[in-house]
Amino acid sequence: MDLTITGRALGKIREVARQEGVDLQDTVLRVVVVPGGCSGLTYDLGWDTTVQDTDHVAELEGVRVAVDAKSALYLEGSELDFTDGLDGRGFHFMNPQATRTCACGESFSL
Repeated sequence: MDLTITGRALGKIREVARQEGVDLQDTVLRVVVVPGGCSGLTYDLGWDTTVQDTDHVAELEGVRVAVDAKSALYLEGSELDFTDGLDGRGFHFMNPQATRTCACGESFSL
């Protein structure tokens, strides 16, 4: 899997897991690209306790991340970061494959 996650994002993921009572030993962070948004595709993050044989799975500093095979193609070379500054608070993807993004940064197209 060619998706990197910054230290800030990993810290926030662990924090959210603690707040929501998620056991990171039994749960993965699932990253998915789905149709939606004004540019055609959007990112989705969520907890999952099931890992498929075709998933790409990586462990990053105690956080297991799962990406389905199709989403992995869209995410190749991307970076997930967390910011809380003037640009907006939340998780943000920097995707070098994106040819267009919407103004809010929530969706993209290739």
